[in-house]
Amino acid sequence: MTEGRHTARLVLAGHIIDSMMLPQVMDLVMDEGGNFTIEELKVGQHKTDTSLCRMEIIASSAEQLDRIVRRARALGATAESEEPAQLEKVAVEGVFPEGFYSTSNLPTEVLLGDRWAPVEKIEMDTAIAVDRKAQRAWCIPFQDAKPGMDVVVGYKGVRVTPLERSRQTEIFSFMGSEVSAEKPKKVLIGEIAKEMRAIKQSGGRIVVVAGPAVVHTGAGRYLSQLIELGFVQVLFAGNALAVHDVEAALFGTALGINIETGTATEHGHEHHMRAINRVRAAGGLRQMVETGQLTSGVMKSAIDHGVDIVLAGSVRDDGPLPDVITDMIVAQQRMRASLSGVRMALMLSTMLHSIATGNMLPAGVRTVCVDINPAVVTKLADRGSWQSIGLVTDVESFLRELALVMETGAHG
Repeated sequence: MTEGRHTARLVLAGHIIDSMMLPQVMDLVMDEGGNFTIEELKVGQHKTDTSLCRMEIIASSAEQLDRIVRRARALGATAESEEPAQLEKVAVEGVFPEGFYSTSNLPTEVLLGDRWAPVEKIEMDTAIAVDRKAQRAWCIPFQDAKPGMDVVVGYKGVRVTPLERSRQTEIFSFMGSEVSAEKPKKVLIGEIAKEMRAIKQSGGRIVVVAGPAVVHTGAGRYLSQLIELGFVQVLFAGNALAVHDVEAALFGTALGINIETGTATEHGHEHHMRAINRVRAAGGLRQMVETGQLTSGVMKSAIDHGVDIVLAGSVRDDGPLPDVITDMIVAQQRMRASLSGVRMALMLSTMLHSIATGNMLPAGVRTVCVDINPAVVTKLADRGSWQSIGLVTDVESFLRELALVMETGAHG
């Protein structure tokens, strides 16, 4: 039995060498057992110039060709002659049509008629909803799928743009994705600070995702400092950060351990419960601040400076505080709504909240992942080669150094 010859033509355009799109497509064709012929290659002569490549893909079966083309599209390749995106209607609430296009976090467009429409609110692991009349497309999670809504199925008429290597922020180019405890932290933190200043200056927003270790290590004061200097617009956390922050403000302890001396306090194990009770009695964190019962800490700084706070609960929470959202779907919705305009995320010693946030962010958002556990940093930093920095270090030393650099810059 002789094998057939199935071919397709792909076009790669843009910064296809900087973004590694061209070598990645070549690799995947060979990995899948196909062949390719480069029919045209125009390489940009200057850093800002784009390049163009036309290639013929040769496969031994229709299935193999389909698989290669589908994977090449996910890397940013397009077919030589594009067909409009295929749409199917949602039949059951909360269920996408079979074969729906599952998104990545990269900039994506869909061909509606003869016009490419950018996909709004891009986020990984969602579907693409379309309004034919308005010629609009946007990402939706399962719970937003309503009967009668048009959703993209298959991969025809979908175009993905891979990220090009950063030229402005070199630190994100050569330090990104690789995780090590031996990086020059002072240099890194200085560059992170520079990026944060640039984001603030241009009106961008910064989200901090923080775990209770921020309070336990005594780093709360430095996070407060960053908030007060205007470098934090959004704060994501769980019940524990807020509880131990209030405990520290009321009793000077976190989980009963004195933050200044590191020694256990008599009956200290009760302090977080007493802190929860006080917040519940006041009606919430904002009421505690307004009535003068909460005079210091991360939560007070965040409330005073109009930070968008989302506290998402978990099954292990004590209390929880009245401010904590216990419905996961509602918490996700609130988080998504808060991420508009965010250009950097600092993920500080909280694995689950950080993973949740990372999954909601477009690929171009800078992420800085700080944790003492290398496995956590690897998991969080592995979102893309050129926009993530992973730092295996104590969160207190990171925030202390960052706050110092920011404070110096503010007065410099």
